[in-house]
Amino acid sequence: MTTSQQADPLIGRLVDGRYRVRARIARGGMATVYVATDLRLERRIALKVMHGHLSDDSVFQSRFIQEARAAARLADPHVVNVFDQGQDGELAYLVMEYLPGITLRELMREQRRLTIPQTVTIMDAVLSGLAAAHRAGIVHRDVKPENVLLAEDGRIKIGDFGLARATTANTASGAQLMGTIAYLAPELVTRGTADARSDIYALGIMLYEMLVGEQPYKGEQPMQIAFQHATDSVPRPSVRNPGVPEQLDELVLWATEKSPDERPNDAQEMLDRLREIERELGVTPSPTTAKTTAIPLRDTGDQTKVLPSGTLPLVAPAAPDAARDNATLLRRRTAQRRSRGAFLLVLVLLLAVVAGGAGWWFGSGPGSLLSVPDVAGKTWEQASTLISKEGLRPEQASENSLDVAAGLAIRSTPGSGTRVEKNAKVTVVVSAGPAEVAIPKVDEMTEDEAKKALTALKLKLQDSVGLFSRAANGIVINAELTPAGGATVECGEGCSAHQGDQIRLLVSLGSVPDVSGLTVDDATSKLTAVKLAVNPDSNSSYSDSVPKGRVIDYGDREGGGNWRPGDTITLNVSKGPEPVTIPDVTGKNLADAMKQLSDAGLNPTTSVPQGLWSLFQATGTDPKAGQSVDKGADVRVRVTG
Repeated sequence: MTTSQQADPLIGRLVDGRYRVRARIARGGMATVYVATDLRLERRIALKVMHGHLSDDSVFQSRFIQEARAAARLADPHVVNVFDQGQDGELAYLVMEYLPGITLRELMREQRRLTIPQTVTIMDAVLSGLAAAHRAGIVHRDVKPENVLLAEDGRIKIGDFGLARATTANTASGAQLMGTIAYLAPELVTRGTADARSDIYALGIMLYEMLVGEQPYKGEQPMQIAFQHATDSVPRPSVRNPGVPEQLDELVLWATEKSPDERPNDAQEMLDRLREIERELGVTPSPTTAKTTAIPLRDTGDQTKVLPSGTLPLVAPAAPDAARDNATLLRRRTAQRRSRGAFLLVLVLLLAVVAGGAGWWFGSGPGSLLSVPDVAGKTWEQASTLISKEGLRPEQASENSLDVAAGLAIRSTPGSGTRVEKNAKVTVVVSAGPAEVAIPKVDEMTEDEAKKALTALKLKLQDSVGLFSRAANGIVINAELTPAGGATVECGEGCSAHQGDQIRLLVSLGSVPDVSGLTVDDATSKLTAVKLAVNPDSNSSYSDSVPKGRVIDYGDREGGGNWRPGDTITLNVSKGPEPVTIPDVTGKNLADAMKQLSDAGLNPTTSVPQGLWSLFQATGTDPKAGQSVDKGADVRVRVTG
């Protein structure tokens, strides 16, 4: 055993009380794969363990678990089986089918360019497995030679569904493009979205590489390769390898069209075309059963894999007919009689072994184990009754959940279908409903800041409502929380809620435009520009400061509160200064009469010098008393004295 194997602390460890780690197979960016022994079922398995520095990252844990669920949904001979998934302390792991052999990448590294029969056989198997995934609504998202496994016994399987997503889910990844850059579809580079046709593009690049011996695009930086995927067209493989048939040329070009709409819709459509090509070329795919040579694995110590040497024979050659002379026939009949007797002896021994094995299996072996029932969606009473009937011991645990109603089981540990010993403990995780959260004060935050804070609390954001206010444009001025089955309450200053509750932000649009002093037409244009309607029947008022026909102000909003786009505003238009009624000053001292007229807002005049006013008496005015005149109008006072 090498130093690297000895230094690995997992070698020899018993994971989850069941899986004895034997040796490391390979190491990747997200996880390390070991060969291990399932002590319960007494079989070799591949144990995929997430790297320790990622185990605390919920995103990577979710993706790790997603691989198990995605692959477990598939039942196809060309997909690597996933048996189990679990957590042992700090270790998150998957239990997968162990396939001694090599990857397609290692085969291409050894041979560089594959033969046409080899290529057709591998593509037929990969497309079959991927077609099953696409039928199940799963997009692989990381199709590449490293994820195609070639077993020693000739089986060809696709694995590593760590990036898989359901085709009905939103697969946009924003600025973060996932998958391997050399097999990245143009839409992932330009839009960051993927579907089954993105897998088809990756298959087209992989088919080109098998036929030519190298990838179609090269560059010193990953983004140079990504740019070529987005802008260039994949050349015909026959340009680099004249031995490639035209049908495979066309298949590569079809699968690598820039527009997803011009590619095969899914792996099944591409597989159907490949099988037409197989018939046209007279090539029949068959499992690899060639002789093997051992090569060292990368980063695996002294572990080895098996690499088919030469050109992977795909169709076994027919044996030549033997001579039909009498001596030959006699030798054959004698050999047949001897083999028949030996066969009967072996059959008897085999039956004895089977009988003994069956007794062990059902008595103390795996056949004596009990299967954990599926309790998801059941009440604790229903789940505990079901588990007890199976001869197991139920225990209850609680966990908050947005998806499962309070009081119903989310899952069990061990999971449904797991085989355990009689009277083993099965923990039923019951939903406690959405978790309670404390909403912080969002008033005076920007809309983006408030949305980020509320999204992190797993609240359901409703469309924001814009209101005119004194706050700056884009600033939150309040929030309205609607609990499940409850009445809406204000929450701008903070409040308590539960995950999944609906919340709506009220966001400032700035102040209503100032229209005082404008004409009615100008004021209407200014208000309608911010989506406020103007009542054609305006109000009117006297004003000493605003000229007649100009806007003084506007009325209050009906029902109160902040103005909103779509509201109708009624303008208050100036009628000019209010008219003044001339007071009667007849018989008054001229000085008193002049003061009374001035106090009334008029401009009194007289022929008497101001220093003599006290010596004269007013006899009337011009205009006469009782008439209405504009404020500030001239009024002449008549006198006697």
